[in-house]
Amino acid sequence: MPYVLLAFAIAFEVTATLAMRASEGMSRLGPSVLVVAGYLISFVFMAKALTSLNVGPVYAIWSALGTIGAFAGGVLLFDEQIKPQTIAGAVIIVLGVIVMNLGGGVSRG
Repeated sequence: MPYVLLAFAIAFEVTATLAMRASEGMSRLGPSVLVVAGYLISFVFMAKALTSLNVGPVYAIWSALGTIGAFAGGVLLFDEQIKPQTIAGAVIIVLGVIVMNLGGGVSRG
């Protein structure tokens, strides 16, 4: 169940980040409301997940998948460019999360 909560936290964080891009500097009401609500809901789900998971690896997973989700959403929704350096960065992020989890795992005692 904590991983489901983490997945929801990631999904809401990515949604909020993409809405921020669509908000045009927080000048459009609908996307701006989605930004605030999305981050709030994301943090609630993250807090619930952290009641039974270790903070370091979980935060690494949340931020890494959020980064990759925002990158993919930017490409799909806003026609942002894909560059080889961006792909390399995404691979490095995923490898870093794997290494962190090998070192500490995500379950609390």
